[in-house]
Amino acid sequence: MTEGKTAPREGDGNGEGGGKARKIAGAALPLYLTMIASSAGSLVDTALLGRQGATSLAAFAVTVAVFSPAVAAIFGAMRGVMPFVAAKDDDPDGLLPVVRNGMWLGICVGLLGALAVASVPLISRLSGVPDSTLDALGGFPYILACSALVTSIGATATSTLVGLGQGKLVMRAGLTGTAAAVVLSLILVGGIGSFDGLGLPGAGIAMVASSLTNATLAHIALRRSTVLAGRSLRIGRPHLREVIRLAGVGIPLAATVLIKFAVLGVLSIAVARISSDDAAVHSISVSLVNLMFTAAVAVGQATVPLAAKYVKTGDVPEVRRGVLAGVWVTFCAVFALGTLLVVLRDPVTSLFTKNAGLQDDVLAMLPLVLLVVVTDAFQAVFGFGLIAIKRTVPSLVTFAACYGVLALAAVPVATAGGIHALWATLAGANALLVVGQAFFFHQRSGRLRAVEPEPVNA
Repeated sequence: MTEGKTAPREGDGNGEGGGKARKIAGAALPLYLTMIASSAGSLVDTALLGRQGATSLAAFAVTVAVFSPAVAAIFGAMRGVMPFVAAKDDDPDGLLPVVRNGMWLGICVGLLGALAVASVPLISRLSGVPDSTLDALGGFPYILACSALVTSIGATATSTLVGLGQGKLVMRAGLTGTAAAVVLSLILVGGIGSFDGLGLPGAGIAMVASSLTNATLAHIALRRSTVLAGRSLRIGRPHLREVIRLAGVGIPLAATVLIKFAVLGVLSIAVARISSDDAAVHSISVSLVNLMFTAAVAVGQATVPLAAKYVKTGDVPEVRRGVLAGVWVTFCAVFALGTLLVVLRDPVTSLFTKNAGLQDDVLAMLPLVLLVVVTDAFQAVFGFGLIAIKRTVPSLVTFAACYGVLALAAVPVATAGGIHALWATLAGANALLVVGQAFFFHQRSGRLRAVEPEPVNA
């Protein structure tokens, strides 16, 4: 290829961007299935512990309230590795140090996440959690702290696989880990035969085993089925400058995730102040949003390697076409899922509640639910576009501004206008995020230039 010329454009002669859209959809589907299966699998513990009593379920909920954002932040931080991986997908010698330094970043963020989860007893005591719930915690938070650390180690492999476009390998590892969690939970929590189960500790052991299974299979796949096959992935010494470089992309993503979790928590509190029925409707609506929004996350991750490979050549038009193809795939996915939800609205809502009044209230929320999903999905894909060009600080700033205002307005809006007004405000905040993310992606992608080859750190 001569200098100044770009690679042939995918989709040319077959509808501009069509090839990119199909490639993104094909890579996103296994990632989406993996995330949906994981979410469904996590409900097993909730159901089993709920049968054992409210105290065990409360202790589980208190710990997971810290564990979930900690793990989400870990995955956010590790997504920052993906564009560096995608830029070296045909250069095993250049990719190897990226993976090793990514492992060091994973260990660092994993230790921080584990520390946060291990602090659950202290956080709960300071927050005024009842003594009965504190007593029921036992060693569960410490078991989940181990799970957070193992998850971070697995995330280094899965993020690398996603960066290499190997979503099917991620799916195999993820589905196997979820299956292990379900089977072990049924045995260790629910019991079998004369074995009554271990209760809450059993749930923790099942989650650790699931994380360990996922991490092991992902690392095996990375070593055997990618461009790194036959090469040693021994972690070696960290190259601090390179770890910091990876963290410069990943840590703002982790902070963005934490901001979103925190503000959505404020919204839950604001709704709970209105009535318990509204709190239930809000919870169900959030679950419906998450079910569809997960598709946008899968598409965004699949978009990163496609767009990132043009970053190193400074091919701005192709980078933008890749992200716009991701936006189009996201629209199609959300439209399909939204249509399915509308058609099956009665059986879907009945899965969450048998209360006819609550079902009607949830159905009345569907237009706002769909609006929130669409706006959140679009902003997410542009956010992943910023990941692809390794510019994530603007995304953090945009989130902090839009969701900061949303957090301040949540209680007054909910008090004055109820749950519908609050969700309309959430949709408005997401719409502003779309504008902000798209603006910064367009601005920062316009500054791209072909990069010089980087020195290889053995």
